[in-house]
Amino acid sequence: MNVTPVNMKRLRKIQWILLVIALLLLGGGAFAWYKFFREVPQPPFANGEERFKYGSLGGENEAGVPYWIFVVLPRMFPEYLPGPGGYASLGIAWEEGHDLPIGFPKKTIGFERVGNNCAVCHTASYRASPDENPTYVIAAPGHTTDVQAYFRFLIKCAKDPRFTPDNVMREIDLIYGMSFIDRLLYRFAIIPIVKQRLLEREGQFAWMNRHGMPDWGRGRDDPMNLTKYFMLERPEDGTFGPADMPSIWNLDKYKEGQTLNWDGATWDPRSVLVDSALGIVLKPQRDFEAQMQWLEEYLRKRPPPKYPFEVDLDLAASGAKVFDETCAQCHRSNRTGRPVPLAEVGTDRNRLESWNKQAAIDGNIVVANMGVKRRGLVEQDLVGYIAAHLDGIWLRAPYLHNGAVMNLRELLEPASRRTKVFYRGYDVYDQVNVGFVADGPEARRVGTKFDVTERGNGNQGHEYGTALSADRKRALIEYLKTL
Repeated sequence: MNVTPVNMKRLRKIQWILLVIALLLLGGGAFAWYKFFREVPQPPFANGEERFKYGSLGGENEAGVPYWIFVVLPRMFPEYLPGPGGYASLGIAWEEGHDLPIGFPKKTIGFERVGNNCAVCHTASYRASPDENPTYVIAAPGHTTDVQAYFRFLIKCAKDPRFTPDNVMREIDLIYGMSFIDRLLYRFAIIPIVKQRLLEREGQFAWMNRHGMPDWGRGRDDPMNLTKYFMLERPEDGTFGPADMPSIWNLDKYKEGQTLNWDGATWDPRSVLVDSALGIVLKPQRDFEAQMQWLEEYLRKRPPPKYPFEVDLDLAASGAKVFDETCAQCHRSNRTGRPVPLAEVGTDRNRLESWNKQAAIDGNIVVANMGVKRRGLVEQDLVGYIAAHLDGIWLRAPYLHNGAVMNLRELLEPASRRTKVFYRGYDVYDQVNVGFVADGPEARRVGTKFDVTERGNGNQGHEYGTALSADRKRALIEYLKTL
């Protein structure tokens, strides 16, 4: 083929056109990467406690809410929250001087996003009196946090016809001057995508809104059903297994042969941390293993909190003898950390019915296929509830696996004499009965109603120590404060 000057000119023109197209594509790709996928590491944390409270586990990639949308939603839709105060009305721990609650890390992945970490469910607060500022304790049960109400809030916002780019941008403009480019991205991409993602959650959470299912309430979730319906994508099976948020401090206490979760469903601390984190992260990121390694090492050495109020040491010494006679055979023996058969402990069985051997097998396969290494779930049917370690027991109220007994004093009473209706989630501490104030005007205003006659809420069983004399019960309770 002869290359004439005319053909050469056309060829060069095509080459220039292709070059311009390539540069535009590269520029567009670089712009898209920078605005949507560029990952900026969080600034270094002052200490491990700050990292636990605000460090990202990687959940912002798949499940993060854009920061400015997160900020304005309570202003736009306050009627979908339990009360005034924005996200604080959900019982979420929020330290003074921070722009986000504990357990809500902020990270830039193209744009600033808000995710969750372990601290949202594992930070407790307590006060000695209603006019005192709260003290926050990490790795403790988040007894005030209403995670179900948070899920429902986001979904209700997305379903509201007022959730439009115009309205969201109008609220953002009131508090932040966004650049022209970012305004376009929010208006035409980010807000519509967030709305669609949240609407998809409605179907994923439909099972928790089934007729006849009581609310989880503050300080609880339905963990094994969350695993089945999210990780395993199983069809609904009608089970309901609410459980209290556990403490996750002092993980070194678990020895070989002891299992974790309320029912012994998991082999070791690392497996519990991994599976819980996957519920937040959805898809593990490249640093997931390193994050889990740090979290495990930190929580293994994190000590339980000491009882912050006065203790009668002489009475506690007497109580130690009562403990050895009455409680140690389960809570300081070879039985500790191992399941006690349901027929023996006698507590509510609903949690056990929400999980089985096949679910454990399937769960281990799913996590292995993600490339995540852990010992995993115990591939056996569940037989009962573990005899728990009692370190820091003073801050773990309400009691039993489903949080159906409001304080230690009531736990030493027969089930027939335990309170049947009380309110969970108020953080004023009851030093006399060892638990939290669970009734009265403020407890009713702040907390969620708990009725032991509803499904999954039974307060029967664990009637150990109920025949002790009043003086021996008082001594035992004083000793339990020191653990």
